[in-house]
Parts: sequence; structure tokens; C-alpha cells
Amino acid sequence: MSLLKGSLTVIIGLGGGLAVGSGFVAFVSMLEVIPRLTQLSRTHNYLRAYEWALVSGALFATTTDFFQIVFYLPRVLVILLGLLAGVFIGTLAAGLTEVLNVFPILTKRLNMETFIKTFLLAMVIGKITGSLVQFWLQLY
Repeated sequence: MSLLKGSLTVIIGLGGGLAVGSGFVAFVSMLEVIPRLTQLSRTHNYLRAYEWALVSGALFATTTDFFQIVFYLPRVLVILLGLLAGVFIGTLAAGLTEVLNVFPILTKRLNMETFIKTFLLAMVIGKITGSLVQFWLQLY
């Protein structure tokens, strides 16, 4: 029974990792989000640095999560790192929406073309609220 359970766990874990890794590669290469981000920020000379930062960050996060490595840092440094990570994720999300034109398509399909500003505001408020609830209730 334990061999079957362990094998199933390995198969599910590898399958999930393969799906997430494939999505990450598609995000970086096929959608050309990083080149679009460098174009918007006028930092074409740093294209390789953006790509290496993304891959290095993914490897670092995977390693620390897998081996359950914990860092005890000063509160000010944690706040600064969280702010920088939020800005980085926000710019990646902006690059993705820029590439795919997600919001115009979504608002047309939902017949909300006149409410696009309200739609975006609701998404921002929902994201902030969800993040704060997760932080305050320690759901991580």
C-alpha cells in the first residue's frame, strides 16, 4: 500500500512539475513577454539579464521550497524584498496582458466594454484583498 501511494505521489508530482515547467517555458519563449517588457521599459541591452533573473529566481524559489530552507531576515529587508518581488510580478503580468490583449477580449466577451475601468479596479482590489487575507490569516 505504501509503495503504491509513494509511486502515485511521485507520478503526480512529476506531472504537475512538467505542466508548470511547460507553462513557464511557453510564457517566457513563445509569448515573448520578456522582449516586450524590455521594449516597454526601453532596456533592450538588458534582455539576457531579464531572462537570467527570471530563470535564476525560479530555480532559487524551487530549491528553497523543495528543501524547506528558511531565511531569517530583518523586517525592513523582508518588506523591501516583498515590494521588489511585487513590482517584478506586476511588470510580468503587465507584459503578459500587453502581449495577449487579455482585458479587451475579456470585456467584449462579458459585454462590459463600458465598464473596463471598473473591471480593472475590481481585479486590483480583489488581488490586494486576497493577498492581505492570506497574510493576516497566515494561509501560506
